[in-house]
Amino acid sequence: MDRATSPTRRRALVGAVAATLLATAATAGAAGPSAAAPPAHTPKATPPMAAAPYEYLGWGDPQPPADVMKATGIKWFTLAFILSDGGCNPAWDGERPLTGGSDAKAIDAIRAGGGDVVISAGGWSGNKLGEKCTSADALAGAYQKVIDAYHLKALDIDIEDTEMSNATVRQRVVDALKKVKDANQGLVTYVTMGTTPEGPTDEGKDLIRRGAKAGLDNDGWVVMPFDFGSHTGTMGEATVSALDGLAADVKAAYGYSEDDAYRRIGVSSMNGHTDEDDENVTLDDFRKILDYARAHHLARFAYWAVNRDRSCGSGSDGDSCSGVDQEPYAYTKIVAQYEG
Repeated sequence: MDRATSPTRRRALVGAVAATLLATAATAGAAGPSAAAPPAHTPKATPPMAAAPYEYLGWGDPQPPADVMKATGIKWFTLAFILSDGGCNPAWDGERPLTGGSDAKAIDAIRAGGGDVVISAGGWSGNKLGEKCTSADALAGAYQKVIDAYHLKALDIDIEDTEMSNATVRQRVVDALKKVKDANQGLVTYVTMGTTPEGPTDEGKDLIRRGAKAGLDNDGWVVMPFDFGSHTGTMGEATVSALDGLAADVKAAYGYSEDDAYRRIGVSSMNGHTDEDDENVTLDDFRKILDYARAHHLARFAYWAVNRDRSCGSGSDGDSCSGVDQEPYAYTKIVAQYEG
């Protein structure tokens, strides 16, 4: 698969990229903004969109979301990806309009079935709004267009690749997200990023610290525990280790209690075989993640992606099937059990 175009490969090499950027990230963290008081907080209740697997409507032979809902009981989807159309303007995959197209029709169908959507901006490939919008105000305006187009209750910023590796852009994303969070009462926000088996990369740690310094009352700092480069144990065990590291970083940055720190983190796994030859996220791994999420009341349990939640047939690729022997929607049915 071509990493430049494939939404699965867009998440690849998190571990390898992190290793080459340690020095840059450490310097960027030292040059971060002046500290501000952390936002006032109370223990967070898990919102209804906590279980919202990704579906990618522009790639990977997507199943009709309404059919997925009927087969699995899932109510929420995270729809990906909003990108730049070449400037500071949001579009699906950077090409399809926000309203009047197939994506809007899919959202209407989900809502007609009693569900709703989180919309995700970013991803590995394509032109990122965080880079194309040259100020926090402009970026907040682009995010607001998406919020207004769908009267959103939740927004996910999937910050990867060059959007993550640039300290200036990381700060811009944090500041813009705070602006839309402040301007839209009740809006749930997630920030999704790569990780090592021990927790966030140095860039991820810096992003969390910047969020705390800016007073960003983010609902969920979410990691993608796969494409590690290397790991030990099962993928379920590596996921738990990564989440424990994430909770520690969020607790340290924000001054939360341990319980509240866990309620402010989340997981976005990947089902079946990932982009790494030695990584296979099994149904047992998903059950382990589910148990962990329930025990700690995580803010989010998602995965990449519904498109892949089926066995591979002849000619199928890794963007439209899991690479393991499974019943259709077996992974989504596990995620659908999560209620906080």
